[in-house]
Amino acid sequence: MKRRRAYLVETLYQRHGERLGLEIVAGHSGMQRQIRVPEAHRPGLSLSGYLKAQADKRILIFGRVEIEYLRDLDPSVRVKRLKAILAPLTPAVIVTRRYRPPKELLSLCEVQSLPLLRAHMSTMNLLSKLTLLLTEEFAPTINSHGTLVEVFGIGVLIQGDSSVGKSEAALGLVERGHRLISDDIVKVRKREASYLEGSGAELTRHHMEIRGIGIINVANLYGAVCVRDSKSIDIVVKLETWDEDAFYDRVGLEERYCDILGIKVPFHVLPVKPGRDVVLLLETIALNQRLKAMGYNSAQEFNLKLNQILMANQRKVRRNRAENDQETDSEK
Repeated sequence: MKRRRAYLVETLYQRHGERLGLEIVAGHSGMQRQIRVPEAHRPGLSLSGYLKAQADKRILIFGRVEIEYLRDLDPSVRVKRLKAILAPLTPAVIVTRRYRPPKELLSLCEVQSLPLLRAHMSTMNLLSKLTLLLTEEFAPTINSHGTLVEVFGIGVLIQGDSSVGKSEAALGLVERGHRLISDDIVKVRKREASYLEGSGAELTRHHMEIRGIGIINVANLYGAVCVRDSKSIDIVVKLETWDEDAFYDRVGLEERYCDILGIKVPFHVLPVKPGRDVVLLLETIALNQRLKAMGYNSAQEFNLKLNQILMANQRKVRRNRAENDQETDSEK
């Protein structure tokens, strides 16, 4: 996993300030403060003096209730309460609904170089949007070498050694109407701690490198319907040159997985040699994975039927033996 750069208040403001309707009111010199956790909260009980559960690393959100509560306090008490919640690690303070911050809050933020911002939206709306944005920004991310294609709605990450034919296989899938997400380098991001999403770099988006041809733009050649910006990674297929001495699964009973960012993803090894239709095989793998997701496993069903036949044959053999033994006893 690549090391994450420090995420600053300035970064949040530059990327999402316009979307959130933010403006800087005080503490301009503190825009380099680091946001350490993807969370924001309303001070609530902390303003009343109860600091036992105070979260020092979160962005503080002041809504209508907090502002009116502060205005009802005596100035000296107001300063005391604000000093108690404005911790050194607090990244920023945001006041919602364009409320005018109390002068004590303005003064403290300026003295402590603590960014004080103001937003036009309601408190709950800001909280939900800010949490969603920060969660996305802080999601674990790695770069994976391979090609990501959507096949029958299944995100297939094609991996393998250089020149094994990953891009050519992906191009064949696109020609059959499937969609390209990214070629060569796939940016993999962990979403909601439960699934992986792959996307491509902005510079190389919708482009492929085909040896002997060069760089091609898939969107221009095959149309916008054959590309998309991101897709969940549902299965990983590794292409490798056929090895006569290697053992390849011929039944499919054994489920194999690979670990990416702590998420287990179904994994297949697909041997490649002249005469094998790799594109057709990739389509088959994707369709089979789709059936598995719906609760149907072809290999397990075949194995169940085989076991039933074997058991039936065993019962038939035992029954024949019993009949033969009875005939022998009667003859005696």
